[in-house]
Amino acid sequence: MTAPLMTLTWTDHLTGRQGFLVVDRLVRGVCSGGLRMRADCTLDEVTGLARGMTMKEALHYDPEGRYIPLGGAKGGIDCDPQDPGAYDLLVRYLRAMKPYIENFWTTGEDLGLTQDLVDRAATEAGLVSSIQAVYPLLDDEVAARRRLADAFAVEVDGIGLDELAGGCGVAESALAALDRAGVPYAGTRVAVQGLGTMGGATARFLARAGLAVVAVADIKGTIANPAGLDVEALLAARDAYGTVDRSVLRPADRELPGDAWLSAEAEVLVPAAVSYAIDTANQGRINARWIVEAANMPVLPAAEQLLAARGVTVLPDVVVNSGTNAWWWWTLFGDIGPDADEAFAHMRRSMRALIDLTLARAEDDGTTPRAAAHAIVADRLPVIAERFGWYR
Repeated sequence: MTAPLMTLTWTDHLTGRQGFLVVDRLVRGVCSGGLRMRADCTLDEVTGLARGMTMKEALHYDPEGRYIPLGGAKGGIDCDPQDPGAYDLLVRYLRAMKPYIENFWTTGEDLGLTQDLVDRAATEAGLVSSIQAVYPLLDDEVAARRRLADAFAVEVDGIGLDELAGGCGVAESALAALDRAGVPYAGTRVAVQGLGTMGGATARFLARAGLAVVAVADIKGTIANPAGLDVEALLAARDAYGTVDRSVLRPADRELPGDAWLSAEAEVLVPAAVSYAIDTANQGRINARWIVEAANMPVLPAAEQLLAARGVTVLPDVVVNSGTNAWWWWTLFGDIGPDADEAFAHMRRSMRALIDLTLARAEDDGTTPRAAAHAIVADRLPVIAERFGWYR
């Protein structure tokens, strides 16, 4: 694949902080990719994430579906989201990016930002919507926007469908891998880094499938219980940043250092927080058989090579967490309605098919699941380009 179509660095005139926008590709003149906010966010990081979005879009190409994949993009702001000036900085960034969002970049929540916050800031910045660039591609814009709004209003046991959709996809990816290996759900242990939107939903779905979530980590540290944590109680005790109120812990629950999740005695490890969490220095502490990348780019390439050499399978982010983005478009374009059961069923079918395809390709090619995913994308991109137009 070639270099990104567009790379932009913005400097805030009040604080000197920087923000970034990378458009990797356009399909039908539009690209898709969330906006993250974290301290020390870099242009290189955003560039890698934009390329990942191109892959995620291509992986979900279904010639029979109404949702047509878009190009890939990503935005990033170098700021701690808990900084007192973070929201005003977000508004200024979106105001600066207004021409791009109006014309070709559709964006939404990512690490450090919730969709509610993005929507509020977008309105203040004078935007119709953070995804308004896709509206001209819709058959019936009014009906499509109503359908998506109705979907965002759906709650399942106290958590919004928009927060649960991606975690459903991550959990189904893990379950598909277990099924291929003939490993029963009962007795299989899981450790999750991050209990925010993605990590929290993943923990819920895996626990409800019968797996034991034995460790979760947030900014305060790791909470562990070898007999299994009460996931629902932890989810109910989270704040807006995914930090758990320790007063809900049971006597058998233990508080451990922040990186203890890495070495948890668990078969499945789900990094669902920050990028670059697993490197060559700490990968040796991992006991899991599968690493399921709920976060974007949590395992460094050199660490992945070492993990593969000792039999640890990394299910790559471009497949595993792609369901979040796909759910938006399935709903907006009308492949599914604003219904939780319908959304979860569609997500499970799609993600299971993708994981099965990826793992089968890896076995056939004698390579890693990540390399297999890249090969699948390489097969699909020319088809998308020929049918819909591709702008580099």
